[in-house]
Amino acid sequence: MHQQPGRLFAPGRRMKIRATLPPHERDLRLDLFRGLANWLIFFGHIPHSLLAWLTLRNYGFSDGADLFVFISGYTATLVYARMMIERGFVIGATRLWKRVWQIYVAQLLLFLFYTASIHYAAHDFDLPQLMDEFNVHHLMDHPAEVLVHAITLRFKPVNLDVLPLYIVLMALFPFVLWLMLRQPDATMVASLALYLAARHYHWDLASYPTGVWYFDPFTWQLLFMLGAWLALGGHIRLSRVAHARWSPLLAIAFLIFALAMTLSEHIGALQLLFPDALRAVFIPNDKTYLAPYRVAHLAAIIVLVVHFIPRDWRGLEWPVFAPLIKCGQHSLEVFCVGVYLSFVAHFILISVPDSAPMQLAVGAAGLSIMVAVAWYRGWSKDVERPVPRIPGSPLAKAAIPPPPWQPLSERRRRRRELADRLKQQRAHDRRA
Repeated sequence: MHQQPGRLFAPGRRMKIRATLPPHERDLRLDLFRGLANWLIFFGHIPHSLLAWLTLRNYGFSDGADLFVFISGYTATLVYARMMIERGFVIGATRLWKRVWQIYVAQLLLFLFYTASIHYAAHDFDLPQLMDEFNVHHLMDHPAEVLVHAITLRFKPVNLDVLPLYIVLMALFPFVLWLMLRQPDATMVASLALYLAARHYHWDLASYPTGVWYFDPFTWQLLFMLGAWLALGGHIRLSRVAHARWSPLLAIAFLIFALAMTLSEHIGALQLLFPDALRAVFIPNDKTYLAPYRVAHLAAIIVLVVHFIPRDWRGLEWPVFAPLIKCGQHSLEVFCVGVYLSFVAHFILISVPDSAPMQLAVGAAGLSIMVAVAWYRGWSKDVERPVPRIPGSPLAKAAIPPPPWQPLSERRRRRRELADRLKQQRAHDRRA
């Protein structure tokens, strides 16, 4: 097993690393499927529409939220594990908490715009049912109390449950990552034990005014931790299983079973295939406490992705996947915009004559806005990068980012060229 020395809390102290560090190169598959998760979540948040049938939850046990949490754990480990080793726990932890603060601010801003828009639509367009439908009627009766509980993440309108879960998991992740770098397998076993105990005893956090969190952090942490463990060498331990000849066949068989079981809720003929006792195990789908079959369903999808979409698959550079990849690379902004647009889409669909073409048009418009936001964020970050000091030089001209509509491979090539030229310029400055 790969070992590499690293710093613990101070430069003079060392920690023994028993995890396998992830490579530096970016895995576009993560961006692709995180972008897909954002699209699925957007569609799933538009109720009573054809768009909701475009989501994974109608054809299996897991959905976009499972995929989002799993990939978030994987990518957080890719970003912060090496930083914690090379620069110490304090630097790694504070950078993680800086990201937590960004997510928290995003949640509060989303809450503000979301609830204000619902209130405006409900009162100015005489749609009072929206206040109950999106669980914001308490805001009218007890505004100060509701705002306090919103700040502490106890009060969450409908569809604003994912980011609070993400905030809690990321806030505790510095300590978990420190343990996982030292004892990855033992930490994963502890995560599994916590999951089983939380499911058995129904541990959860309290919500306001009643109830518990829709995404129980004590159980949903398993997907986040699974992503982290796979990023730190777990994929090597499971490689023989994941690449066995029988594993894709087993995964496909389970996905077919999940498809038939899920559709049996809506198709009476499929109910005849399963005994009532068996259907009672899977229906209703236990999302709050992350039922084991949801984890198994996601694992089956991962197995198929590993088998049929290798890391260096050239299809990842096809233009058709560029919007999904770009949305995955700017996931927080796209997620927030998608949640807000899901309400706007629902409001439009209940305000105009409903039809399948109208639903598809609204969905396409929402996706277009999400992709535009992702392109803008990517372009904006490129513009904000430091430009060489020599005005008018070829190096300075090369630093100007290409338009976001250029092919992904072309942008990547220009970034590599710019990085090489910047290194040469710095070396020349040092010699001078």
